[in-house]
Amino acid sequence: MLPTTEFALLRRVATEQASGRAPSLSAAVVRNGELVWSAARGEVDGATPDNRTLYRIGSITKSLVAAVVMRLRDEGRLDLNDPLDKHVPGTEFGGLTVAQLLAHTSGLTSESPGAWWERTPGGTWTELNSSLGPNELKHRPGRRFHYSNVGYGVLGELVARLRGTTWLQAVRDEILRPLGMSHTTDRPEGRHAQGYAVHPFADVVLPEPEHDAGAMAPAGQLWSCIDDLARWTAFVGGDTGEVLHPDTVAEMREAAVIDDSGPWTGGYGLGLQLAQVHGKRLAGHTGSMPGFLACVMIDPATRTGAVALANTTSGIGILSLTADLIAMADDHEPPLPAEWRPAPVDPALLELTGLWHWGPAPYHLRILPNGWLDLSPAVGTGRASRFRPLGDDRWLGLDGYYAGETLTVGRDSDGRPHYLDLATFVFTRTPYDPTAPVPGGVDAAGWQPMSER
Repeated sequence: MLPTTEFALLRRVATEQASGRAPSLSAAVVRNGELVWSAARGEVDGATPDNRTLYRIGSITKSLVAAVVMRLRDEGRLDLNDPLDKHVPGTEFGGLTVAQLLAHTSGLTSESPGAWWERTPGGTWTELNSSLGPNELKHRPGRRFHYSNVGYGVLGELVARLRGTTWLQAVRDEILRPLGMSHTTDRPEGRHAQGYAVHPFADVVLPEPEHDAGAMAPAGQLWSCIDDLARWTAFVGGDTGEVLHPDTVAEMREAAVIDDSGPWTGGYGLGLQLAQVHGKRLAGHTGSMPGFLACVMIDPATRTGAVALANTTSGIGILSLTADLIAMADDHEPPLPAEWRPAPVDPALLELTGLWHWGPAPYHLRILPNGWLDLSPAVGTGRASRFRPLGDDRWLGLDGYYAGETLTVGRDSDGRPHYLDLATFVFTRTPYDPTAPVPGGVDAAGWQPMSER
C-alpha cells in the first residue's frame, strides 16, 4: 500500500496498543484475497511479533466448525432444518435445529454448567451432555439471539459423529489443510504469545491459564497467526478455494438474526458474526479467551478485510480496531472498479432484455456479466432481484423480494418472449397486455379517460 496509507494504519494500531495497554498487538489488512499490509506493536519473548506468532483466537474457532457443518449440508449429509436428535440423539434439547445452533437462536444457555469453561480444563461430551438438563434452555427456540458457547460444543459433537472422527481432525482435514492454514493449532506450538491480564490500576500483568477445553473446545480452542487468518479472512469474503462454494459462504454471511435493541449494528449468520460499521456491512468473527482478543472481518463489497490479535484479556476494542483498519484502507486507497470489457452473450438472452411492465410499472431486464439476469424498476426503488438460469426458460431468484422464486418465460406461437411469469406476477412488454395471461384479465374497453367510465 502507499506509504501514507501504511503510516495511517500503523498509527491506528500503535494508538490502540498504547491506550489499551496490550502486551502485544498484531494486525493486518487483506485485499482481493492477499495480505497487503501488516504491523505489530509490543513484544512476545522480547521481540516484535511476526506474522506467524500464534495467539489464541477464541470464538473465531466457531466459524471454522460452521464451515464443516455447511460442507456436510452441501454433501446432503444433513439439512439445516434437521432436529439435533436426528444426528446426536440422547440430549434434553433434541428438537433444536442445526440452523438454530449455528445462528445462536436455539435458546441454549450461553455457558456450560459448572466452573467457567474458558479457565478450567474441559471434560468429555458425555459429561457435558449430562450437565445440560431442561433448565439450560433459556429461551423459546427461534425467539431471539442468545449467544451460546454450549451450542457450538454440541455442533462439534455433531461433526464428530457424521465424520467419524474428532471435530478438530475434521477442521484440519477439510478447512485448514486445503486453505494452507498450516500454522493453526489447538494448542500453542513454536513461537506463541503468553496470555495476560493487565492490572486495571498499575502497569503489571498476570499470566492467564491455557488448557484443553474438551467438549467445549469447538467454541473457542484454536490458536492461529496473521498469515493463516489473512487466508481465512479472504475465505469469508468469497475466496473459498475448493472448500465451499462461494454461494454457500454468502449464505453464511446472510443475517439469520439481528440485535434489535437499537439501530441495526450487529447480527449473526450461520457461524459468522455481522457488523454494520462506517457504512459498511462486515462479516467475520471476534474471539476472546482469558489473555487473548482476536478479530477477523471483511467487507465483501470491496473485498477489503482486516485481522487483529492481542494477548490481553481486556482493554482493546478489537472489533472497532478491525473495522477502522478496513475503512481506512478503503478511504485512503479506494478499490478501482474492474475495467468494463465487451463479453460474449448468448444471443437467445438478448431477446429477453429491455422494457417489461408489472401492471403499469416499467421494469428493465438486463444481462449480467456472468450470464445471470437482473430485473429492476426502470425508475425509483422497488422489487429488484437477480436470477440464474435453471434451464427450459426458467430462472431462479437469488436475492431481494424474489429470492427463491421462479421466473418463467412465456413465448408466443413464433417462439418469441411474450410475457414473464414471476411467482404469479405477470410482466408484459406493454402495460396490461390483453394478449398475455394477466391475472384477473384485462378490461375489454382497454385504456380510457376517467370521464368515459
